[in-house]
Amino acid sequence: MELPETRRALLGRLLPGSEPGGLVFRQGQFHQVAIGAERVVCFARTRAAAERLPDRAARLRALAGLGLGFRTPEPLEEGGGAGPDEPAYLVLTRVPGAALAEEALEDPGVAEAVAAQYAGLLSALAAAGGDDRARAVLPHALEGEWREFADGVRAELFPLMHDAGRVRAERELAALDGLPHLTSAVVHGDLGGENVLWETVDGLPRLSGVVDWDEVALGDQAEDLAAIGAGCGEELLGRVLTLGGGGAAGGDAAGRIAAIRGTFALQQALQARRDGAEGELADGLAGYR
Repeated sequence: MELPETRRALLGRLLPGSEPGGLVFRQGQFHQVAIGAERVVCFARTRAAAERLPDRAARLRALAGLGLGFRTPEPLEEGGGAGPDEPAYLVLTRVPGAALAEEALEDPGVAEAVAAQYAGLLSALAAAGGDDRARAVLPHALEGEWREFADGVRAELFPLMHDAGRVRAERELAALDGLPHLTSAVVHGDLGGENVLWETVDGLPRLSGVVDWDEVALGDQAEDLAAIGAGCGEELLGRVLTLGGGGAAGGDAAGRIAAIRGTFALQQALQARRDGAEGELADGLAGYR
């Protein structure tokens, strides 16, 4: 990631003691991230993402007070947005650890340890859904949100698809009909492999923390279970459910998990369309045009 000189100077102030050459840079759908030894700087990539930064900071502060049993990033400073060389930014504490390598789950002992900790993570989020502090600060899933999502896909994405893509999308959207309106659990919203960080202790992964809480809300835990299945595979998801993870989702969760998972590409594409993120839009619509 090539940095303008003004951005280098800003990072020098926001990440004291870190040299630009020693930083790790990552780019997501909405943010460019510079990772230092103890702090992380998230630069908004779009105007919409910049407008969401204050709300993101408020949600992270709320999460930090819930005693979830694992680390979450805590806001330290926010600012910027004065011009193209200084985009809006949010400085966060760094959560140690790294995403789990996909091949690691081929080891049965590792898979069992990971499944047990995912189950504990989900139980903590379910319990947090009943915390008055969380319910006062975190947004609640809107009734009719899936209907609004389907309407948005038809209006904004269908014109970009070929005929077979629209047929596929209609089938996926139809699976959302009848999903219940639930707000019982704190839902991360993108609990995929890249956002769950691990450290190695005695040869086994230990959950270190969870990052990227942009979509957190009080909602249906089936959404997080769908993300775990997409990121870690059906076998691990099944083990998580057997161990009691996702108990807040209820006994009828399987159908909801499948329906929600089937719309992940459309979710990415619709948000990217609205944020003007062309690369992510093209990636989300790759199977539809």
